Amino acid sequence: MSAANKVSIARPYPLRHGCARPWLSAPLLAALLAAALPALAAPPAADAPTAVVEVRHADLTPGHWLAQLADPDRVILDRAGIAAQNARMRSEDKSIVDIAALPEPLPRALVREKIEALSAPPTRTLYDVHGKPLPPRELAALQRALALDAIPATRPLRYGLVVHRADLRAFPTRLRAFSSAGETDIDRFQESALFPGDAVAVLHESRDRQWLFVASERYAAWIEARHVATGDRGTVLGYAQRAPYLVMTGATVRTNYTPEEPRVSALQLDMGVRLPLRTDLPPDRPVNGQHPYASHVVELPVRNADGSLALAPALIARSADVAHDYLPLTPAHLVRQSFKFLGERYGWGHSYDARDCSGFVSEIYRSFGILVPRNTRDQAVSPALDRIGFAPEDGRDKRMAAVRQLQVGDLIYIPGHVMMAIGHQRGLAFVIHDTNGGSWRGADGARVRAGLNGVAVTPLEPMLFGETETYVDRMTSIQRIRPVSSPNPATP
Repeated sequence: MSAANKVSIARPYPLRHGCARPWLSAPLLAALLAAALPALAAPPAADAPTAVVEVRHADLTPGHWLAQLADPDRVILDRAGIAAQNARMRSEDKSIVDIAALPEPLPRALVREKIEALSAPPTRTLYDVHGKPLPPRELAALQRALALDAIPATRPLRYGLVVHRADLRAFPTRLRAFSSAGETDIDRFQESALFPGDAVAVLHESRDRQWLFVASERYAAWIEARHVATGDRGTVLGYAQRAPYLVMTGATVRTNYTPEEPRVSALQLDMGVRLPLRTDLPPDRPVNGQHPYASHVVELPVRNADGSLALAPALIARSADVAHDYLPLTPAHLVRQSFKFLGERYGWGHSYDARDCSGFVSEIYRSFGILVPRNTRDQAVSPALDRIGFAPEDGRDKRMAAVRQLQVGDLIYIPGHVMMAIGHQRGLAFVIHDTNGGSWRGADGARVRAGLNGVAVTPLEPMLFGETETYVDRMTSIQRIRPVSSPNPATP
């Protein structure tokens, strides 16, 4: 045996800087690996089917859908058009609240009305994470925690900024509640979430003062007090208007880790979050222990020990998926933005640091600077969008005519769910959506319950709503964002 092929019997060399020097010759190492490892399977062909009805592997790439667009970079709404659309939304949609216009001081009746509309006692049995029914005494304790008897006749209106991604809850509690034993994904006390920099009006406190009942532009609910910093009206309401700014265009972006300022360290920033840039700092001075030249310097709200608002610089790496303005609203960007969430697990009410179906579509549009309501029920009927509505008695022909006319970015609603159109192929309309379920007929005619439980691409027509009806049968509306001056399309 030649020296080149000998196996060293000496002690292996020590680790240096995380690497070890080899003690096997290259040919012998290759032979051992070949014998020990199975042959790597080739990646599936683009036209190979997946386990989901009518979906091929190519369908899971944005490039596949972009290639089908006749005019992918057509601007659907320019900046002025988006501003007009948002003004229309704020003016016409009652689910959108102008927190700057709330009465000062706040009257007791208004505060009580808003809390009772959300935090009504449950009328059906709910279960805990162990599958046991929530006892009446625990539900009664939640009602006491609301502290409705402590609402004064009037109270000063306070404003705050959210300092950390935070859940919005139906009650001032972290207790999770479920509709059935063993079903622990959909927490019935989870409502939504707010993100760093979101402005809120503080309407009330829980009895233990650990929770605040707040109103934001799109939702009113309970939030942990530790996630809100209160400040003067001008600073809070002006924060989102400051320029220059940075927009998060990735599904999620994180600030740089920093032990020097833990309050802004590794914060999750979701798609569409807008943060003001700091351009007044010396370019050669470290920010939170790090030279800033390879990062963007943003200003984030932080909470002082007494709950008051302060602002602190933070770094976001230049490699992050961000932009210095909202993205142009084009068919290509709609496809690209939606696919950034592909495969993310479904998160009811923004739980699991993720999102649900309506949060998914609203955050896609938020990356263009477009405001849409938070919940599916409000989105589906919003008078500020261009709506095609369907009545229960509308037949299959009328519904299919509308399906054939779907455009990229159109929002399709069925009871409790929304999907976004991405194109047509093989005689079917395709959508991308964040779904907890998903089912269709198998080759034998039996219902296949897939449990997609995440952001998925599917055809529209085969998807089942129950045992006998399809999604098309149960469509309630199609909403399209388009120039305000354009007439509504004729209802097919």
